[in-house]
Amino acid sequence: MATPLSRVRHLGSAHSGTRDFWRQRLTGAANVPLVLGFIAVIFAVAGQPYDTVVNIIGSPLVSGLLILLLVSVTIHMRIGMQVIVEDYIHGEALKVVLLVASTFFAVVVATIGILSILKLAFGA
Repeated sequence: MATPLSRVRHLGSAHSGTRDFWRQRLTGAANVPLVLGFIAVIFAVAGQPYDTVVNIIGSPLVSGLLILLLVSVTIHMRIGMQVIVEDYIHGEALKVVLLVASTFFAVVVATIGILSILKLAFGA
């Protein structure tokens, strides 16, 4: 049974409320224009020589767009995997292991991607 205060704060039985729900919707909405920008970049670099591709991807606007896309997609992925694990895995030990592994995977993907983009942006 929910108390009036918990209803006001939107706290459910997990005491996290609708935070993950809204984060997933926000990242999903942010992914739409970011992916469209990514597709535009892909069409711009298609068939170009390597140096031109590096210059385009290394520009501040494009590299910033790609980093924002990578962060948004990995956050969205982690939240989605968390929901799947919480809904379909019933053993508590396995659930914890999978949630930690999912979060670790998302962080590794984001870190490697961001470092790769920064390497192109700064020409290292």
